[in-house]
Amino acid sequence: MQKISKARLYELFDAVAAKQDLYIPTDREEGAAEYKKYESGMKLTKELNTVRSAKDFFFPQTENLAEFRLEGKNIEVRDIREECEDFVIFGVRACDAKSFTILDKVFLCEPVDSFYKNRRDHGTVITMACTRPAETCFCKTFGIDPTVPGGDVSCFDDGENIFFLANTEKGEKFVESISSFLEDGDTDKLMEVQTRAREIMGRLPLAKLSTENFGGDKLNEYFNSDKWAELSEACLGCGTCTFVCPTCQCYDIKDFNTGHGIKRFRCWDSCMYSDFTKMAHGNPRLTQLERFRQRFMHKLVYFPANNDGEFGCVGCGRCLAKCPISMNIVKVMKALEAK
Repeated sequence: MQKISKARLYELFDAVAAKQDLYIPTDREEGAAEYKKYESGMKLTKELNTVRSAKDFFFPQTENLAEFRLEGKNIEVRDIREECEDFVIFGVRACDAKSFTILDKVFLCEPVDSFYKNRRDHGTVITMACTRPAETCFCKTFGIDPTVPGGDVSCFDDGENIFFLANTEKGEKFVESISSFLEDGDTDKLMEVQTRAREIMGRLPLAKLSTENFGGDKLNEYFNSDKWAELSEACLGCGTCTFVCPTCQCYDIKDFNTGHGIKRFRCWDSCMYSDFTKMAHGNPRLTQLERFRQRFMHKLVYFPANNDGEFGCVGCGRCLAKCPISMNIVKVMKALEAK
Protein backbone atom coordinates (compact mmCIF):
# COMPACT_ATOMS: atom_id res chain seq x y z
CA MET A 1 0.00 0.00 0.00
CA GLN A 2 1.28 3.46 -0.88
CA LYS A 3 1.20 6.54 1.32
CA ILE A 4 1.78 10.27 1.50
CA SER A 5 2.70 12.28 4.56
CA LYS A 6 -0.23 14.35 5.84
CA ALA A 7 2.10 17.34 5.73
CA ARG A 8 2.12 17.01 1.91
CA LEU A 9 -1.58 16.27 1.42
CA TYR A 10 -2.51 19.80 0.30
CA GLU A 11 0.40 19.79 -2.11
CA LEU A 12 -1.21 16.71 -3.62
CA PHE A 13 -4.61 18.43 -3.70
CA ASP A 14 -3.11 21.38 -5.57
CA ALA A 15 -1.66 19.02 -8.19
CA VAL A 16 -4.92 17.10 -8.67
CA ALA A 17 -7.00 20.30 -8.85
CA ALA A 18 -4.69 21.68 -11.54
CA LYS A 19 -5.81 18.87 -13.88
CA GLN A 20 -9.46 18.33 -12.99
CA ASP A 21 -12.12 19.49 -10.55
CA LEU A 22 -11.51 18.21 -7.02
CA TYR A 23 -14.10 18.32 -4.25
CA ILE A 24 -13.32 17.87 -0.56
CA PRO A 25 -15.39 18.03 2.65
CA THR A 26 -14.69 21.35 4.34
CA ASP A 27 -16.25 23.49 7.09
CA ARG A 28 -18.88 26.13 6.42
CA GLU A 29 -18.71 29.36 8.40
CA GLU A 30 -21.21 28.04 10.96
CA GLY A 31 -19.16 24.87 11.45
CA ALA A 32 -21.15 22.22 9.57
CA ALA A 33 -19.25 20.37 6.86
CA GLU A 34 -20.08 20.28 3.16
CA TYR A 35 -18.37 19.34 -0.09
CA LYS A 36 -16.83 22.23 -1.99
CA LYS A 37 -14.67 22.56 -5.07
CA TYR A 38 -11.09 22.66 -3.85
CA GLU A 39 -9.10 25.85 -4.03
CA SER A 40 -5.58 26.30 -2.72
CA GLY A 41 -5.67 27.08 1.00
CA MET A 42 -8.89 25.19 1.67
CA LYS A 43 -8.76 22.75 4.61
CA LEU A 44 -10.36 19.37 5.17
CA THR A 45 -13.05 19.29 7.84
CA LYS A 46 -12.50 17.44 11.09
CA GLU A 47 -16.19 16.49 11.16
CA LEU A 48 -16.97 12.82 10.63
CA ASN A 49 -19.42 13.49 7.82
CA THR A 50 -21.02 16.23 5.76
CA VAL A 51 -24.54 17.52 6.47
CA ARG A 52 -25.68 16.52 3.00
CA SER A 53 -24.28 13.43 1.38
CA ALA A 54 -22.04 13.03 -1.65
CA LYS A 55 -25.14 11.89 -3.56
CA ASP A 56 -25.41 15.44 -4.92
CA PHE A 57 -22.51 14.84 -7.31
CA PHE A 58 -24.40 12.19 -9.26
CA PHE A 59 -28.02 13.08 -8.50
CA PRO A 60 -28.12 16.86 -7.93
CA GLN A 61 -30.99 18.55 -6.11
CA THR A 62 -32.08 20.37 -9.28
CA GLU A 63 -31.18 19.54 -12.86
CA ASN A 64 -32.30 20.82 -16.25
CA LEU A 65 -33.46 18.05 -18.60
CA ALA A 66 -34.60 19.75 -21.82
CA GLU A 67 -35.68 23.04 -23.39
CA PHE A 68 -38.66 23.79 -25.61
CA ARG A 69 -39.34 26.70 -27.95
CA LEU A 70 -42.81 27.37 -29.26
CA GLU A 71 -43.42 29.31 -32.48
CA GLY A 72 -47.07 29.17 -33.42
CA LYS A 73 -47.94 25.50 -33.66
CA ASN A 74 -44.32 24.42 -34.00
CA ILE A 75 -42.41 23.04 -31.02
CA GLU A 76 -38.62 22.79 -31.05
CA VAL A 77 -37.17 20.35 -28.49
CA ARG A 78 -33.58 21.00 -27.50
CA ASP A 79 -31.43 18.24 -26.00
CA ILE A 80 -29.24 20.12 -23.53
CA ARG A 81 -27.17 17.16 -22.34
CA GLU A 82 -23.42 17.73 -22.39
CA GLU A 83 -20.57 15.36 -21.65
CA CYS A 84 -19.44 15.83 -18.08
CA GLU A 85 -15.82 16.72 -17.32
CA ASP A 86 -13.79 14.33 -15.18
CA PHE A 87 -13.85 15.14 -11.46
CA VAL A 88 -12.65 13.69 -8.17
CA ILE A 89 -14.47 13.52 -4.83
CA PHE A 90 -12.11 13.07 -1.88
CA GLY A 91 -13.03 11.99 1.64
CA VAL A 92 -16.26 10.06 1.01
CA ARG A 93 -17.17 7.86 3.98
CA ALA A 94 -18.05 4.17 3.65
CA CYS A 95 -21.78 4.81 4.17
CA ASP A 96 -21.97 7.31 1.32
CA ALA A 97 -19.84 5.09 -0.92
CA LYS A 98 -22.30 2.25 -0.33
CA SER A 99 -25.21 4.56 -1.13
CA PHE A 100 -23.89 4.91 -4.69
CA THR A 101 -24.41 1.17 -5.29
CA ILE A 102 -28.03 1.59 -4.14
CA LEU A 103 -28.58 4.57 -6.44
CA ASP A 104 -26.95 2.64 -9.29
CA LYS A 105 -29.66 -0.01 -8.99
CA VAL A 106 -32.26 2.70 -9.57
CA PHE A 107 -30.65 4.93 -12.19
CA LEU A 108 -28.50 2.47 -14.15
CA CYS A 109 -31.15 -0.20 -14.68
CA GLU A 110 -33.09 -0.14 -17.96
CA PRO A 111 -33.96 2.44 -19.10
CA VAL A 112 -30.63 3.96 -18.00
CA ASP A 113 -30.74 7.53 -16.68
CA SER A 114 -28.19 9.15 -19.00
CA PHE A 115 -27.77 12.22 -16.78
CA TYR A 116 -26.81 10.09 -13.77
CA LYS A 117 -24.63 7.73 -15.83
CA ASN A 118 -22.72 10.63 -17.35
CA ARG A 119 -21.66 11.82 -13.91
CA ARG A 120 -20.91 8.33 -12.60
CA ASP A 121 -18.69 7.62 -15.60
CA HIS A 122 -16.65 10.78 -15.07
CA GLY A 123 -16.50 10.87 -11.27
CA THR A 124 -13.72 9.21 -9.29
CA VAL A 125 -14.70 8.43 -5.70
CA ILE A 126 -11.86 8.58 -3.16
CA THR A 127 -13.10 7.29 0.18
CA MET A 128 -11.72 7.82 3.67
CA ALA A 129 -11.86 5.15 6.36
CA CYS A 130 -13.42 6.16 9.68
CA THR A 131 -11.22 6.20 12.76
CA ARG A 132 -13.75 7.45 15.33
CA PRO A 133 -17.36 6.62 14.36
CA ALA A 134 -20.09 8.74 15.97
CA GLU A 135 -22.82 7.60 18.36
CA THR A 136 -25.38 8.08 15.57
CA CYS A 137 -23.56 5.64 13.26
CA PHE A 138 -25.06 2.23 12.53
CA CYS A 139 -23.60 1.35 9.12
CA LYS A 140 -22.49 -2.01 10.49
CA THR A 141 -26.19 -2.98 10.68
CA PHE A 142 -26.22 -2.98 6.87
CA GLY A 143 -22.99 -4.91 6.43
CA ILE A 144 -20.72 -1.89 5.96
CA ASP A 145 -17.24 -1.82 7.48
CA PRO A 146 -16.27 1.85 7.94
CA THR A 147 -12.60 0.89 8.21
CA VAL A 148 -12.71 -0.56 4.66
CA PRO A 149 -14.64 2.18 2.84
CA GLY A 150 -14.54 1.00 -0.78
CA GLY A 151 -14.92 3.47 -3.63
CA ASP A 152 -12.55 3.72 -6.58
CA VAL A 153 -9.71 4.39 -4.14
CA SER A 154 -9.74 3.75 -0.39
CA CYS A 155 -7.76 6.08 1.87
CA PHE A 156 -6.64 5.33 5.42
CA ASP A 157 -5.29 7.72 8.05
CA ASP A 158 -2.82 6.42 10.63
CA GLY A 159 -2.35 9.85 12.21
CA GLU A 160 0.81 10.71 10.30
CA ASN A 161 0.18 9.46 6.77
CA ILE A 162 -2.64 8.90 4.30
CA PHE A 163 -2.54 5.49 2.60
CA PHE A 164 -4.02 4.89 -0.87
CA LEU A 165 -5.44 1.60 -2.14
CA ALA A 166 -6.94 1.36 -5.63
CA ASN A 167 -10.08 -0.79 -5.89
CA THR A 168 -11.16 -0.26 -9.50
CA GLU A 169 -9.63 0.40 -12.89
CA LYS A 170 -10.60 4.05 -12.51
CA GLY A 171 -8.91 4.05 -9.10
CA GLU A 172 -5.73 2.52 -10.48
CA LYS A 173 -5.59 5.26 -13.09
CA PHE A 174 -5.94 7.91 -10.38
CA VAL A 175 -3.26 6.40 -8.13
CA GLU A 176 -0.93 6.15 -11.10
CA SER A 177 -1.52 9.85 -11.85
CA ILE A 178 -0.32 10.83 -8.35
CA SER A 179 2.45 8.23 -8.06
CA SER A 180 5.17 10.89 -7.88
CA PHE A 181 3.73 11.96 -4.49
CA LEU A 182 3.49 8.45 -3.06
CA GLU A 183 5.87 5.98 -1.48
CA ASP A 184 5.53 2.47 -0.14
CA GLY A 185 4.34 2.48 3.46
CA ASP A 186 4.46 0.28 6.54
CA THR A 187 0.87 -0.53 7.53
CA ASP A 188 1.52 -1.82 11.07
CA LYS A 189 0.29 1.39 12.71
CA LEU A 190 -2.59 1.54 10.28
CA MET A 191 -3.77 -1.90 11.34
CA GLU A 192 -3.83 -0.70 14.96
CA VAL A 193 -5.98 2.29 13.98
CA GLN A 194 -8.43 0.01 12.17
CA THR A 195 -8.64 -2.33 15.16
CA ARG A 196 -9.42 0.58 17.50
CA ALA A 197 -12.11 1.88 15.13
CA ARG A 198 -13.80 -1.54 15.03
CA GLU A 199 -13.69 -1.70 18.82
CA ILE A 200 -15.44 1.68 18.96
CA MET A 201 -18.09 0.42 16.54
CA GLY A 202 -18.73 -2.51 18.85
CA ARG A 203 -19.41 -0.18 21.78
CA LEU A 204 -21.71 2.28 20.01
CA PRO A 205 -25.32 2.60 21.25
CA LEU A 206 -26.68 1.09 18.01
CA ALA A 207 -24.07 -1.66 17.64
CA LYS A 208 -26.62 -4.43 18.15
CA LEU A 209 -29.27 -3.03 15.80
CA SER A 210 -30.18 -5.78 13.32
CA THR A 211 -32.11 -6.16 10.06
CA GLU A 212 -32.88 -9.80 10.86
CA ASN A 213 -36.60 -9.11 11.29
CA PHE A 214 -36.94 -7.01 8.13
CA GLY A 215 -36.94 -7.68 4.40
CA GLY A 216 -39.20 -8.40 1.47
CA ASP A 217 -41.17 -11.16 3.19
CA LYS A 218 -42.46 -8.79 5.90
CA LEU A 219 -44.85 -6.79 3.72
CA ASN A 220 -48.21 -7.75 5.23
CA GLU A 221 -46.93 -7.97 8.78
CA TYR A 222 -45.49 -4.46 8.87
CA PHE A 223 -47.80 -2.68 6.42
CA ASN A 224 -50.79 -3.56 8.61
CA SER A 225 -49.04 -2.84 11.92
CA ASP A 226 -51.06 -0.77 14.39
CA LYS A 227 -47.88 1.07 15.41
CA TRP A 228 -47.76 3.43 12.45
CA ALA A 229 -50.34 5.78 13.97
CA GLU A 230 -48.29 6.40 17.09
CA LEU A 231 -44.97 6.56 15.24
CA SER A 232 -46.23 9.10 12.69
CA GLU A 233 -48.27 11.24 15.07
CA ALA A 234 -45.57 13.84 15.73
CA CYS A 235 -44.09 13.85 12.19
CA LEU A 236 -44.02 17.36 10.72
CA GLY A 237 -43.78 16.16 7.13
CA CYS A 238 -40.86 18.56 6.66
CA GLY A 239 -38.83 16.19 4.47
CA THR A 240 -35.55 16.87 6.29
CA CYS A 241 -34.88 13.14 6.63
CA THR A 242 -35.20 12.59 2.88
CA PHE A 243 -33.06 15.58 1.90
CA VAL A 244 -30.10 14.55 4.08
CA CYS A 245 -30.49 10.85 3.18
CA PRO A 246 -27.81 9.52 0.79
CA THR A 247 -30.10 6.85 -0.67
CA CYS A 248 -33.40 8.67 -1.25
CA GLN A 249 -33.96 8.91 -4.99
CA CYS A 250 -37.44 10.40 -5.49
CA TYR A 251 -37.80 13.42 -7.76
CA ASP A 252 -40.43 15.52 -9.48
CA ILE A 253 -40.33 16.86 -13.05
CA LYS A 254 -41.64 20.33 -13.77
CA ASP A 255 -41.79 22.84 -16.63
CA PHE A 256 -40.87 26.50 -16.17
CA ASN A 257 -41.80 29.28 -18.58
CA THR A 258 -38.80 31.61 -18.83
CA GLY A 259 -40.61 34.02 -21.12
CA HIS A 260 -38.28 32.93 -23.92
CA GLY A 261 -39.19 29.26 -23.89
CA ILE A 262 -39.82 26.35 -21.57
CA LYS A 263 -37.25 24.67 -19.35
CA ARG A 264 -38.00 21.17 -18.14
CA PHE A 265 -36.18 20.30 -14.94
CA ARG A 266 -36.27 17.76 -12.16
CA CYS A 267 -35.82 18.37 -8.47
CA TRP A 268 -35.71 16.21 -5.38
CA ASP A 269 -39.07 15.27 -3.96
CA SER A 270 -40.03 13.67 -0.66
CA CYS A 271 -42.52 10.93 0.14
CA MET A 272 -43.22 12.92 3.31
CA TYR A 273 -44.90 15.74 1.34
CA SER A 274 -48.65 15.95 0.89
CA ASP A 275 -48.39 16.43 -2.88
CA PHE A 276 -45.99 13.52 -3.42
CA THR A 277 -47.37 11.10 -6.09
CA LYS A 278 -50.31 13.48 -6.63
CA MET A 279 -52.05 12.72 -9.92
CA ALA A 280 -55.05 14.05 -11.83
CA HIS A 281 -57.49 12.11 -9.70
CA GLY A 282 -55.83 13.10 -6.42
CA ASN A 283 -53.27 11.63 -4.04
CA PRO A 284 -53.24 7.90 -3.17
CA ARG A 285 -51.68 8.68 0.23
CA LEU A 286 -53.94 11.24 1.86
CA THR A 287 -52.67 11.07 5.44
CA GLN A 288 -49.33 11.69 7.12
CA LEU A 289 -49.51 8.15 8.48
CA GLU A 290 -49.56 6.71 4.96
CA ARG A 291 -46.70 8.93 3.81
CA PHE A 292 -44.64 8.18 6.91
CA ARG A 293 -45.22 4.44 6.44
CA GLN A 294 -44.20 4.68 2.78
CA ARG A 295 -40.75 6.05 3.65
CA PHE A 296 -39.80 3.35 6.09
CA MET A 297 -41.48 0.47 4.30
CA HIS A 298 -39.47 1.40 1.21
CA LYS A 299 -36.18 1.32 3.10
CA LEU A 300 -36.87 -1.87 5.05
CA VAL A 301 -39.26 -3.94 2.93
CA TYR A 302 -39.95 -2.74 -0.62
CA PHE A 303 -36.36 -2.09 -1.69
CA PRO A 304 -34.91 -5.37 -0.37
CA ALA A 305 -37.86 -7.23 -1.90
CA ASN A 306 -36.78 -6.00 -5.34
CA ASN A 307 -33.00 -5.93 -4.91
CA ASP A 308 -31.90 -9.33 -3.65
CA GLY A 309 -32.26 -8.44 0.00
CA GLU A 310 -30.25 -5.19 -0.09
CA PHE A 311 -31.78 -2.56 2.20
CA GLY A 312 -32.36 1.06 1.22
CA CYS A 313 -30.42 2.47 4.18
CA VAL A 314 -26.69 2.71 4.88
CA GLY A 315 -26.77 3.70 8.54
CA CYS A 316 -25.07 7.09 8.07
CA GLY A 317 -27.02 8.56 11.01
CA ARG A 318 -27.94 11.84 9.32
CA CYS A 319 -31.66 11.39 9.96
CA LEU A 320 -30.92 10.72 13.64
CA ALA A 321 -28.98 13.95 13.88
CA LYS A 322 -31.26 16.21 11.84
CA CYS A 323 -34.89 15.23 12.45
CA PRO A 324 -36.48 18.12 14.45
CA ILE A 325 -38.69 15.71 16.42
CA SER A 326 -36.02 12.99 16.83
CA MET A 327 -37.95 10.42 14.80
CA ASN A 328 -35.84 8.15 12.64
CA ILE A 329 -35.46 4.73 11.07
CA VAL A 330 -33.89 3.26 14.20
CA LYS A 331 -36.92 4.10 16.34
CA VAL A 332 -39.20 2.67 13.65
CA MET A 333 -37.24 -0.56 13.47
CA LYS A 334 -37.26 -1.02 17.23
CA ALA A 335 -40.98 -0.23 17.50
CA LEU A 336 -41.98 -2.62 14.72
CA GLU A 337 -39.84 -5.41 16.15
CA ALA A 338 -41.45 -5.14 19.56
CA LYS A 339 -44.18 -7.76 19.86
